[in-house]
Amino acid sequence: MLKVPYTEFATTSNFSFLRGASHPEELAAASAQLGLAGFGLADRNSVAGVVRAHGALRDLTESVGAVPRYHPGARLIFGDGGHAGNLDQAMPEILAYPANRAGWGRLCRLLTLGNRRAPKGECHLALPDLEEWSDDLHLIVMPQAGLEPAALAATLPPLLRRMGAARPGAVHLAATLHYDGEDRMRLGCLDAVARQTHTPLIAVNDVLYHAPARRLLQDVATCIRTHETLETAGRLLRAHAERHLKPPAEMARLFGHYPDAIRQTQRLSDKLTFSLDELRYEYPEETIAGFSTPQEALVHFTYQGAEKRYPGDVPEKIRLSLAHEIALIGQLGYAPYFLTVFDIVRFAREKGILCQGRGSAANSAVCFCLGITEVDPGKSDLLFERFISADRREPPDIDVDFEHARREEVIQYIYQRYGRERAGLAATVISYRSRSAMRETGKVFGFSEDTLDALSGSIWGFGAEGIGEIDTTRAGIDREAPTVAAMLELARQIQGFPRHLSQHVGGFVMTRGRLDELVPIQNAAMADRTVIEWDKDDLDTLGILKVDVLALGMLTCLKKGLDLLRAHYGRDLTLATLPAEDPSVYRMLQRADSLGLFQVESR
Repeated sequence: MLKVPYTEFATTSNFSFLRGASHPEELAAASAQLGLAGFGLADRNSVAGVVRAHGALRDLTESVGAVPRYHPGARLIFGDGGHAGNLDQAMPEILAYPANRAGWGRLCRLLTLGNRRAPKGECHLALPDLEEWSDDLHLIVMPQAGLEPAALAATLPPLLRRMGAARPGAVHLAATLHYDGEDRMRLGCLDAVARQTHTPLIAVNDVLYHAPARRLLQDVATCIRTHETLETAGRLLRAHAERHLKPPAEMARLFGHYPDAIRQTQRLSDKLTFSLDELRYEYPEETIAGFSTPQEALVHFTYQGAEKRYPGDVPEKIRLSLAHEIALIGQLGYAPYFLTVFDIVRFAREKGILCQGRGSAANSAVCFCLGITEVDPGKSDLLFERFISADRREPPDIDVDFEHARREEVIQYIYQRYGRERAGLAATVISYRSRSAMRETGKVFGFSEDTLDALSGSIWGFGAEGIGEIDTTRAGIDREAPTVAAMLELARQIQGFPRHLSQHVGGFVMTRGRLDELVPIQNAAMADRTVIEWDKDDLDTLGILKVDVLALGMLTCLKKGLDLLRAHYGRDLTLATLPAEDPSVYRMLQRADSLGLFQVESR
């Protein structure tokens, strides 16, 4: 048989929470192993997992060379009451893939629109939304599961014509096998609809996991999502284990009567030129009036701060450090990042909010002179390259702690300055740990609450090692029993699977253009906060900078202590006004003086 390239476009990962049963990295590795020409990742109203697959393929490229082409996209689920226009049946799902960078921006804007009008974790989209934002997107209409061929023939043509009018030449009709004895009739019907509406028919396998062995885990995920057990789930579970990635030869055999549906996958792949690598270098320019470049502004504020830090004369060691650091910052183009942190710290100081940078930023003379950190690098031999290195090419990471009682003021200042469309908190992926994995999987198998309590009580901490033999023995459970063994194995497999997205403790992403054209934004559970769909590891993979605006309770304690000192001794303090000479108190007051909270004089 002549080898025909095949690209799988209908691929769902475990970031379609509790639907897919494989990590994006596993799908990427399997696509390379099976010899696919390419694959597209399309999770439900989300691009939360696309960076994971991108990073995995990039690593594979470095180790094995050629890998499949990768197309990040989304599977659009419409929540418009089950109808669209004059269609009588529920809207089918539509896979959306960007042709270029502009298309990616439109897909992100579309998902942001659905996210912002819905509660956290939901996305409410209607067909007119897609029509408005469909430019530069290629669409694959997935026929509704469970409909008879006659119903498909009646409901699909109006939708295909409507979408074809919105995106001429960019709409496809998906054909997949259900293995229910009616595939020949269904494919014949879909082929007829495709010809009738001049819509190309494209082959997909509607993948839910990378290998057949994951089928049972997908059943478990379905039961967790629907609050059923394996005994009661019935038709909610898939009837077979065919929803896995398949090699091109097998797909060509399955669609032997429709070879053009296989060839269509490569034609579509050739039209999709977008890569996530194009999303780099989106950081705000941070232009400041009176300065031609951010680097010029950074140099000015740094040396201005140096004069304040070292009245009279800046030590030679600091001058050399500043010259070296400023040159490296300019070489790497990080001046805007430093100006952003400088501005945030300036705002906090003006509002009387205690703050201080920490971590490897304390190695930097620039950070010290800008007032971001309080550790004098001239009094130590800390290595600046631990903070920023031209060899590592890693973005700088400045952690700034703010008093936790007032950090929200800083967060809202960032939203106000950049706008919701240009700033958002990074996400944190909440995943299954041993205890939660065991409890949820045990419920699916029908174990009693007493049994689950006994097992979960044997897990210490996060339980990264899982449940050992001594734990089950202590709980009075025979781990060799088939049901128990299956439950423990599946609980082990689901560990690390994402449960939902939460918000990072304080990592902010700000962009030069629209953030919602870089990554979708969604509402957080907390009022007046919005979160992007990627976590810090995803941002690192793409080289996107974040600013950590963190909360520290001890700074609130210090602020309250300083407020008490002000109440008892007034603003102008000397050591003579204190009950006793205490070096620790004096050092604290010196710190307060540097923050502008007091004017401290020695005897």
